Amino acid sequence: MSTTTLNDAPPVAPSKNRVRIAVSLFYFGQGIAFASWASRIPQIKTTLGLTEAQLGTILLMLPIGQLMTMALSGKLVSKYGSHKVMPIAAILYGIVLCSIPFATNAWQLGAILLLFGITGNMCNIAVNTQGVLTEELFGKSIMSSFHGAWSIAGFTGALVGLATMNLGISTLPHFIFIFALLIINILVNSKFLIATKPAKAEKKSFGLKMDKILISLGVVGFCSMATEGAMFDWSGVYFHDIVQAPENLVILGYASFMVMMATGRFLGDFIIARYGRQRILQGSGILMFIGMMLSVAFPSLWVCVLAFMLVGLGVACNVPTVYSIAGKHPTVSSGIALAMVSSVSYLGFLIGPPLIGYIAEIFSLRYSFGVFALFGLLMFFMTSRLSIFKS
Repeated sequence: MSTTTLNDAPPVAPSKNRVRIAVSLFYFGQGIAFASWASRIPQIKTTLGLTEAQLGTILLMLPIGQLMTMALSGKLVSKYGSHKVMPIAAILYGIVLCSIPFATNAWQLGAILLLFGITGNMCNIAVNTQGVLTEELFGKSIMSSFHGAWSIAGFTGALVGLATMNLGISTLPHFIFIFALLIINILVNSKFLIATKPAKAEKKSFGLKMDKILISLGVVGFCSMATEGAMFDWSGVYFHDIVQAPENLVILGYASFMVMMATGRFLGDFIIARYGRQRILQGSGILMFIGMMLSVAFPSLWVCVLAFMLVGLGVACNVPTVYSIAGKHPTVSSGIALAMVSSVSYLGFLIGPPLIGYIAEIFSLRYSFGVFALFGLLMFFMTSRLSIFKS
């Protein structure tokens, strides 16, 4: 059991459903903030006169910032409680988001994105710890629905970005509006977060000590997040260059993947309760493999739409499931366990998209998608052999 324990209930304890709504809205807030930044990347690139190579290098600063502070975030959550870290981290995340439009050159943007990664990681560890605690409160799997809220926020943030650009609203007012939403969310919902007592000082578990179970979970997360990151960054390019879809249909690759990933996350808790975590992760690996290989073997428009839908379903429940298992580690606190698993998993986001590009440069984009299909098989075999994945 996690070393993080619930405080004594207040005189009037909020209902379980109200707690779940509050935690879901914090996931949503983090998702819409990130999506808002992502929606403005092309405009910021043009404004600063960045080349593709410069932009690619600058974008690496965000995951580097996340990785730099994995241990620190875990320690802060364990020491002070995710209910205290979450509101502060969310405010800092919004402040850094609003500072992005003030960058006037590549170096300034890179420095701000480093901070964006740092504050985003603190939000990530804190909100997933709240997700684990809420699962314990309900006594059943609900983590996938929280990540579904993040996915819906991605759609919402993209739509808000599109609307503000079409209305001629500049980046700063757009981001200030998002920051205002974050503040409202914090004011309304912070009191419903699950309060935790500080973890007792444990020299052996306070740092990111190598733990076989957590490293294995991290590798599964790595396989999924590498594929997820590749789809985020390369699905449109694949539809344009390989499928040769009409310009107005290029977005179908990304859209089909995202729709099914969000759908899978909202259905995931029900399916996990029925079939168990191990079978779901095994099935997810197979779906990832089949989807990627279909797109390689039959690069036609509607086959690839179906293929990317399968990949979306394949990656949907992996990270929520891995985080849920890690957060219930018997000897490591939730914050530390999540930080360790996130450290390995997020390497997939960091390494995956550039790796696709390097393989494509040497061979072809179809070949690189075929290589990434192997991540699905690796997931299948790992989850088949390790007893920790049994529900």
